[in-house]
Amino acid sequence: MNAILLKKTGGVENFELKEIEQPQIKEDEVLIRIRAVAFNPIDYQMRQGGTESKLLKSPILGRELSGVIVQLGKNVNSFQIGDEVSAYVGSLASSGTYTEFISVPGKLIAKNPIGISLEEAAAIPMVGMTALQCFNRVSIPQEKPIFIAGGAGGVGTILIKLLLANGNKNIYTTSGNKESFDHLIHIGLKENAIIDYKKEDVITTLKARIENEYFEYVIDLVGGKMSEVCAELVAVFGTYIDVTFLTTENAKELLFDKATTIINIANYAPALKSGPEKFEYYGHTLKTLFDKIADNDISPTAINIVGNLSVETVQTAHQLMENNQTKGKKLIMLVD
Repeated sequence: MNAILLKKTGGVENFELKEIEQPQIKEDEVLIRIRAVAFNPIDYQMRQGGTESKLLKSPILGRELSGVIVQLGKNVNSFQIGDEVSAYVGSLASSGTYTEFISVPGKLIAKNPIGISLEEAAAIPMVGMTALQCFNRVSIPQEKPIFIAGGAGGVGTILIKLLLANGNKNIYTTSGNKESFDHLIHIGLKENAIIDYKKEDVITTLKARIENEYFEYVIDLVGGKMSEVCAELVAVFGTYIDVTFLTTENAKELLFDKATTIINIANYAPALKSGPEKFEYYGHTLKTLFDKIADNDISPTAINIVGNLSVETVQTAHQLMENNQTKGKKLIMLVD
């Protein structure tokens, strides 16, 4: 089978197309013929050799996929050959997803909901699980204002949809271009809830727009300098939800001074448990997301199909993510 391999950490020039052996399944696994792969910022962070690269167990990157089951292990009873399924594979499958076939523990996968494409389904697992973990781990009262740094991205889009469906209407976020602004309006935010961080001072603007000037709840989906904005905006004894682990030292100091409750969000965390429940979490959570889509509680994320399985497609997707040019859409690679 063909796969895109990372020869060494560094720039996008380190990817290569190579033919490798097709994985063999174990009795609790399924073999999936991958049809669509979604790209995530964690991909380029791994490629660069950042903190997330410690999770890299294969030279094949990629965290999520959608495809068709072509082989079942003898202990897998909940699926059939031919089922269209999706998964966040993390480091729990035979490799990453930039390839044609992958063996995956059966408890990691969920059947795709009726009415959405394989490409749309591939865009949901990682961002959806991250958003749902944010939503589930912090019960935010409906009347409380919430600041989400980077709400136009994949995680932010699903999180905003979950919050709106829950009755949380007082949501503020940032955008940096017209496409992101229009996207946020489309999913249900009001114009005065969206701050253009390139044209406006986020802190001054938000303090002028909310009654108490500070937010009891901030959700950081960006990190870096935006973590300092979040730290300035969060109230004393407030809650800072960190998805990126890219908080600056200045932000950490201010968060400490404010005695902030910090909640770290990590999809990899359940995999650190022992026993079969570490797999069950992923399949169960993904099924929950797909059920919400089937019930019209949330809708699929907007996607941008970058190209077919090739080095050029992977390079283009990584560069778009690094340069913050996804414009609120999840980048997808087709695997024919």
